[in-house]
Amino acid sequence: MNDADSPPASSPDPLGRLEPAARAYLDLLRRCLTREAFLDQEWWDVRLDDWPGGRDAVQPVLAEHGWRLVRRGDPAARDEGRDWPPTAETMVGSKRLDCALRCCIDAVLDDVPGDFIETGVWRGGVTILMRGVLAALGDEERNVWVADSFEGLPVPDPERYPADAGLDWSDVGVLKVGADQVRANFERYGLLDDRVRFLEGWFCDTLPDAPVEQLAVLRLDGDLYQSTMDALVALEPKVSRGGFVVVDDYGGWASCRAAVDDYRAERGITDPIEAVDWTGVVWRKT
Repeated sequence: MNDADSPPASSPDPLGRLEPAARAYLDLLRRCLTREAFLDQEWWDVRLDDWPGGRDAVQPVLAEHGWRLVRRGDPAARDEGRDWPPTAETMVGSKRLDCALRCCIDAVLDDVPGDFIETGVWRGGVTILMRGVLAALGDEERNVWVADSFEGLPVPDPERYPADAGLDWSDVGVLKVGADQVRANFERYGLLDDRVRFLEGWFCDTLPDAPVEQLAVLRLDGDLYQSTMDALVALEPKVSRGGFVVVDDYGGWASCRAAVDDYRAERGITDPIEAVDWTGVVWRKT
């Protein structure tokens, strides 16, 4: 089995199999979702604690005039998915977004049966792209499942899941994006319809009995051991032969990596893991 720390396997252009019109549409969609198309208009708030003289030196002036102190984004960080963008619908970066795009396109063109799902969607960018693939390729059968608590990360349970000890991000406000906001983001791109199916709630409550019959692409972005394991146990057996399992946090979160490794070992899964970038991985089910 390939180690995720090894160099990424060479990946073809994810759009290379498409006709020009579909290729142009999906290229524009992915560059809008990351804001790569207009990164010069993305502005990050400056941490006032980092300002020379400290917060007290500048806060009164900003408050008096109703100003914000902002800086331009770092294109390299955006490309690698190492930042939390102020407006973009996804933070996964170009390589991981291209991986999701390639998996969805290959699943459709290779006639792999099943729907697409992401568990942990933030503002919905990857699932919006998934629905865009179906629209561009004229697929009228598959659903896109949007699974999230829509309340941020859960409070860890280190007694049951020791790998999650010390990883309490449950109060991080930027990660708490409501379902209505995600629906609005789908609508922004004209991609909200009855084939976009929301699963709202903690994975342990929603995924075991979710009405998902078969999957062609399963993308995990749950960060924690518990969230990752809950999604794998409930959904990985539903991935069709030839389908894809994509893990966003394998390299960046030891807790996620432990859950994936434990699950694969328990189930005897030996399909090679391909590194996507510094944190994402993918394997194709055989």
